[in-house]
Amino acid sequence: MLTVLIIFVINIVYVTFSTVRMILTLKGYRYIAALVSVFEVVIYVIGLGLVLDNLTKIENLVAYALGFGCGIIIGSKIEEKMALGYITVNVITADAGSELPSRLRKEGYGVTDWLAHGLDGNRAAMQILTPRKFELKLYQTIKEIDPKAFIVAYETKTIHGGFWVKSIRKGKLFR
Repeated sequence: MLTVLIIFVINIVYVTFSTVRMILTLKGYRYIAALVSVFEVVIYVIGLGLVLDNLTKIENLVAYALGFGCGIIIGSKIEEKMALGYITVNVITADAGSELPSRLRKEGYGVTDWLAHGLDGNRAAMQILTPRKFELKLYQTIKEIDPKAFIVAYETKTIHGGFWVKSIRKGKLFR
């Protein structure tokens, strides 16, 4: 029974490391990802060795599979907390004279806004850039000002130019 528990825990740790390493790699943190992979492989070999040494016991295989599934969930939760990178949020509001762009700028967000035309007339359209760790706060602020705002978000891969680059270099973003 102890072996089953050890296999389960080892696989949770292994897959958690694997998930975090993959996300770090995708976000451009190669060296940290490489360091994480060293621990990941050691844990993987130990866990797999325990399963392969006891293939006649189905409970070991089940513990390995359940640990794998739990590791994915835990790894993705850790990634949510890490909130690496930036997102771009597009907002469309029915109020063409909305205070939303100026309020968001006062809070430190990079906002580009323009007049747009929708099915039912003029709209205010905005593109907002923010670190992922401020994503939920941004949504909350938008919904407080305009609960009916149309919001679409996507991951930002490259940032070049604008006040953002200067603010990031000076360490003054959102301070």
